[in-house]
Amino acid sequence: MEKIFSSHHFPLLVLLCWLLIISVISVSVTVYDKWAAKRRPKHRTRERTLLLLSAFGGSLAMYLTMLGIRHKTRHKKFMIGIPVIMILQAVLLFSAFYFGILIF
Repeated sequence: MEKIFSSHHFPLLVLLCWLLIISVISVSVTVYDKWAAKRRPKHRTRERTLLLLSAFGGSLAMYLTMLGIRHKTRHKKFMIGIPVIMILQAVLLFSAFYFGILIF
């Protein structure tokens, strides 16, 4: 237990907590937008907001949710844009580990 909370693991722990939080928010907002599309069209979530949540780390959770509930699957902006964001995030994460910014 002590090894998990050592100082060089702290950035990784913070990153994992952030990804968990932003993923839950991303899924919630996506599900709400699907619900609002049918029941409250004037209260929809802006596409920009969905893309920002994806860019802030919720891309995988949002993409899987969109596929699962069939929301925005006809929009190229999302079906191409979110995977591109995921690739960029993977490159950024790999670079952070490679250059020693984040350590396992």
